[in-house]
Amino acid sequence: MNDAFIGGPLPIWAEIVTAVFVVLGAAFAAVGSFGLVRLPTFFQRIHAPAVCATQGVWCMTIATIVYFSVQGGNLFLHAVLIAVFVALTTPVTTIFLMRAALFRERQKGGDVPPATKQD
Repeated sequence: MNDAFIGGPLPIWAEIVTAVFVVLGAAFAAVGSFGLVRLPTFFQRIHAPAVCATQGVWCMTIATIVYFSVQGGNLFLHAVLIAVFVALTTPVTTIFLMRAALFRERQKGGDVPPATKQD
């Protein structure tokens, strides 16, 4: 038996809170996935997964914090680092994808805003 693991069943309130946030996180992920399928252009599709991924990760983080804090007997905040990294990297990735898509659309002569001159 591992001494670091205290174990035992969780109180019902902790199970309910954990389950609610896990289901919410999964629902946000599903909404983002539907956005990828249902929206017609890349520029419309890029927004839903970025926002939903961040919200889903925060819900999963809250569920993880509640579960492991109650299970271990002390506050478990390590999972916040994952959510912070996702919240920081998702917008950066989205910007790179959007710039690449704009470049490709301009190359094809698509109806997108013109590039601005850099001084």
